[in-house]
Amino acid sequence: MIIVDIEKKLKTYTGLQVLRIKKEFTQGSITRVTGPSGAGKTTFIKMIAGLITPDKGSIITNETWFDSSRSINLTPQQRRTGFVFQDYALFPNMTVKQHLEYATNDMQWIDRLLKIGRLDTFTNHKPGHLSGGQQQRLAILRALAIKPKLLLMDEPFSALDIKTKAALITDLQKLFKELNATIIIVSHNPQELDGISNDEIDLQ
Repeated sequence: MIIVDIEKKLKTYTGLQVLRIKKEFTQGSITRVTGPSGAGKTTFIKMIAGLITPDKGSIITNETWFDSSRSINLTPQQRRTGFVFQDYALFPNMTVKQHLEYATNDMQWIDRLLKIGRLDTFTNHKPGHLSGGQQQRLAILRALAIKPKLLLMDEPFSALDIKTKAALITDLQKLFKELNATIIIVSHNPQELDGISNDEIDLQ
């Protein structure tokens, strides 16, 4: 379980607003985060990952990741969450396979991920030679390579066509269940997660 109780001041075009989130995420749950642009969806998952520091509050799993009252703030490396960035954040000089090898030495797991992402014939390609959809799938596979117990995804299916998206989501659901991972997905298109998510946060 992940218990989140945090606050963060956000600068918006209408001025300052405070993002407040108090939520418990059960292990193995899939939560979609929705809301208008500027509501703080990306900021929220980056705070859980340790990439942005909340102004106050706490984030607790089986250990305390963040507690402003006790000056505890574990690094992203210590939290070991899987994170899929909206802009993919791929390494331009690494091949597809090297991205996954950077995260794990388990070649059987790497081969399985490559097949799921339909990138098994592109292992020696660098990101610059991949389409936007292929880059997005690589970003997802890299996040899964560490077999995270918590996976944070920021608009992970935005560059995929309907057929590819449907097939990938079906395969990912099986992996999520196998890993018993807690998944939090930011989406501007919540309908694409119908049938996969079992919880929701709507930031207004």
